[in-house]
Amino acid sequence: MKKKFIMFGLAMWLHSAYAQETISPAGPQQKPVFLTNAVIHVGNGQVIEKGTITFDKGKITAVGTSVAAAPADATVVDLKGQHVYPGIIVPDSDLGLIEFESVRATIDVREVGEINPSVRSLIAYNTDSKVINTLRSNGILLAQVTPKGGIISGTSSVVQLDAWNWEDAAYKVDNGLHFFIPRQNTGGRRGPNGGDAPKTALDQVEGVRAFFREAKAYLQEAKHTATNLKFEAMRPLFKKEQKLFVHCDLVKEMLVAIDFAKEFDLDVTIVGGADSWQIADLLKQSNISVILTQPHSLPIMQDDDVDQPYKTAAQLQKAGVLFCLSNEGFWQQRNLGFEAGTAAAYGLTKEEALSAVTINAAKILGIDKMTGTLEVGKDANIAVSTGDMLDMKSSVITQAFIQGREINLDNKQKQLSEKYIKKYGLQ
Repeated sequence: MKKKFIMFGLAMWLHSAYAQETISPAGPQQKPVFLTNAVIHVGNGQVIEKGTITFDKGKITAVGTSVAAAPADATVVDLKGQHVYPGIIVPDSDLGLIEFESVRATIDVREVGEINPSVRSLIAYNTDSKVINTLRSNGILLAQVTPKGGIISGTSSVVQLDAWNWEDAAYKVDNGLHFFIPRQNTGGRRGPNGGDAPKTALDQVEGVRAFFREAKAYLQEAKHTATNLKFEAMRPLFKKEQKLFVHCDLVKEMLVAIDFAKEFDLDVTIVGGADSWQIADLLKQSNISVILTQPHSLPIMQDDDVDQPYKTAAQLQKAGVLFCLSNEGFWQQRNLGFEAGTAAAYGLTKEEALSAVTINAAKILGIDKMTGTLEVGKDANIAVSTGDMLDMKSSVITQAFIQGREINLDNKQKQLSEKYIKKYGLQ
């Protein structure tokens, strides 16, 4: 009886959590849209004052100050000086894979086992997550959904954040394989294997190296007596149809990533990269990009400057390393634009900071031909803000479009705010 009561209570709690905010995905774009009299931040460093951006059938058709007149059937919106941005892209996200961190049944980010290259995060992505809409309200329109279990955790995919199901959401499928290097000191704040003793960590890395060698040898054989699903899952990686995302922070861990890139001729991106500023020139020389996570945090080493995480982005920019910004977790990532704003206060220009969460992320994730900037021919993934989208004080997202569809910017938190403002007469 006690067990039944607990389960009933849990069911009622989950029901109440989901009861609010029913938002359906938007339908396809039906007619051309003209956003006029706007400050357009293209995403590549260019800013167009009093500009116009037009899009039709989900694609951007014109951007500039001298745009042809709108046809009779077009929707024309005078933005009166509001700012237009490319939608923010979140790499390395748990979004849609976790709903309640305290409820195990809503967590689908980890698989059993240490080496799982055949695991696909996309099919576990929950388009009905209530967290998604809180990100959209801050101009975040795309996310890389990433598995986190084991050492080789599986493949990530990029999703657009307005969909009925994971098939609709898919933007770039299985774009990369994720390798979590075990922590190579006696403790640390990152990764599923933080706290491993150095020798054990090195042994695990050598085990992964042996797996890569065996997989490569298997794939070079013309015929097999038996199919090895894990080895078969490595085929796109070795053909450079996928990228290897190596999760690590310390210099000696990043050197392992560089070694893997050279030995197996792989396209590698480091995820984490807290100490990447120390070897920026080597990363540039090795053509390795970086996803900087946790830009709002304390430094990883005790003798680093206390503001080192804020400065790292500018140091990578100066060295010519391709990098973007992210934030570990899922609900926390709604603040990614503001963290880019912090990077702008520590050495980046505002437009460089914008690129760090738009076109740079698109390049790293392999979607830069489709999105990341407001250029003709790209998808109309657009956010409109009353002020600076990278500034928490002035940013209010008034409209957003994903592939030309105007999306609903309501969310559970907005509804709760309105509910209690009305209850206590605070309007």
